[in-house]
Order: sequence, then C-alpha cells, then structure tokens
Amino acid sequence: MNSVAPTQLPQVVFLMGATAAGKSRLALALASHLSIEIVSVDSAQVYRGLDIGTAKPSAAERAAVPHHLIDLRDPSEPYSAADFCTDALKTIDDVLARGRIPLLVGGTMLYFRALRDGLADLPSADATTRAQIANVVRYTGSAGLHAWLANVDPITAARLHVNDPQRIQRALEVFLVSGRPLSQHLESSPKTLQTKLPCRLVQLAIGPKQRRDLDDVIGRRVLRMLAHGLVEEVRQLKARGDLSPDLPAMRAVGYRQVWEFLEGRIDHEHMVSAIIKATQHLAKRQYTWLRAWSGLQWCNDPSPEEVALFLTG
Repeated sequence: MNSVAPTQLPQVVFLMGATAAGKSRLALALASHLSIEIVSVDSAQVYRGLDIGTAKPSAAERAAVPHHLIDLRDPSEPYSAADFCTDALKTIDDVLARGRIPLLVGGTMLYFRALRDGLADLPSADATTRAQIANVVRYTGSAGLHAWLANVDPITAARLHVNDPQRIQRALEVFLVSGRPLSQHLESSPKTLQTKLPCRLVQLAIGPKQRRDLDDVIGRRVLRMLAHGLVEEVRQLKARGDLSPDLPAMRAVGYRQVWEFLEGRIDHEHMVSAIIKATQHLAKRQYTWLRAWSGLQWCNDPSPEEVALFLTG
C-alpha cells in the first residue's frame, strides 16, 4: 500500500477488486476498527433470490454491519448504472448524516466509474430491440454477436471481450435504437449525470496485482457455491415461469451456465467448467479496468488493521 495516507478520515471509500479477491471479508473486518456502513457495488446482488451465486452477505453478516443496495429488485426487473448512481448517492448522504463512513464495496467497475465520473447521455433501454438481439444470440452465440458489433462499431468491439454478452448486447441496442455506434455517443455526449461525490474520496483495490494468482481461488469458490446449492437456487428461479435467460439477472456469471444445464444443453461437468472459465474471464475484465483506474491505491493482502490505519492517517 502506498505510504502516503490522507490526513483526515475520508468521507467516502471505494473498495474495489476482482471477484473472489476478498473484498467482502475485508469490509466486514473493517467494521471492528472503523464506524462504517457497507454499500454494495454489485450489479447482481441488487436482485432478490440471487444469493449463492452472487456471494451475497448472509443475514448474520448484514445484521452485524449495515449493508445497502442489496435485494433492491425482482430478477424480472431492470437495473441500470443510472439507477445505481441515484440509489448510491442517496445512501451515501444518509450514511454521512449518521456520522459514519460509506464503504462502497464490489466488482462492478461500470458502477464505480459512473458514480465517480458521471454518465453519458445514451438511448434508454428498448425492450423490443433487446428481444430481437436475444433471438439472434440464440443462433449465433456471443461470438456471433461480437462479430456483428465489430462490423457496426469496431471501436467498442475492440474493448469488449467476446465473453461479455451483456455489454455487447447493450452496445448493439444503442446502435439499433439510435443509428449511431456507442463509441460515437461516448465521444460526443457530455456527462449528463454529475455525481458530486464528497471531495475526500479514497480508492482502494484489494487482491494480487496478477490476475492468474486468483485462478485457483476462483475454482474453489465455484465448487463451494455448487456444494451450497447454486443449482437448486437457479432451479427455483427457473420454476417461477416468468424469467428467461435473456434477462440481465439471469445473464449473471454462474446463473446462465446453470440455466443451460437445467435445460439439458450442457452436462454437469461442462457446467462446472463453464462457470469457472466465465468467472476467470470476469476477473480478467475487472483487472483491465483496475489497471487503467486513476488514483488507485493497491492493497496486497492487507490486514484490516493496516487498512484502518491508512484510512485514519
């Protein structure tokens, strides 16, 4: 960790990192040293019923330390970066008013960036267009969608991995709705949502600087989730009858692979392998974000005491 610490207690702390890096464990431990409330920055934990596969904090953990922005939506409902910013800003104000530190913890880097830097003025989600794209992906897979995007928006395609279907589909949706590539929107549109975070912002990243060091940890974590009932959790969601694999909630890593298994499209062995690989790809994308993140302090396997000392300076 950098030896230069803030001279005053920070008002807002970002605790970022790749999946399985230990963010939640550190956040809970920090509660013994600092007066904090945890604000989840996780695009899957906002959905009710997605518990095991999102590593959602337990009821006991949530009772021990206040948690926010968890279980906000039914899995059938959308939730966007703009929704997150609105909810997060209100929560931050409430936590600060109670004289506590908002500790924003998670791995959804788009949400962190939107909160810190604002959002571009993009076309709203269009259900009809999304359904059309979803029909295409059933025949072409993610690789086909990525090739389509590369043809209409090569700049965006170059920065999106082929195994990132949610963002690929959103980029195609923007193009189909507006007739302009997402890259042009981002280049020309002003940031319409200015978040106005408190000025003392500390940005921390936890975990090894090399992504490959997480691979074994990710494999063990996936096996634990399966042992704890991930397949049954998805089975119950599927049995509702009103959800589909095209919904953002069901496209979360782990959920879409188990859904395919339950539909008989892959066997159990391939399901396990697919979840591990998808989680590793997610970690790779998160590291790509972190390596380019300005003002970031890296914490390599820190103790909560070290982090608390750094934050209090």
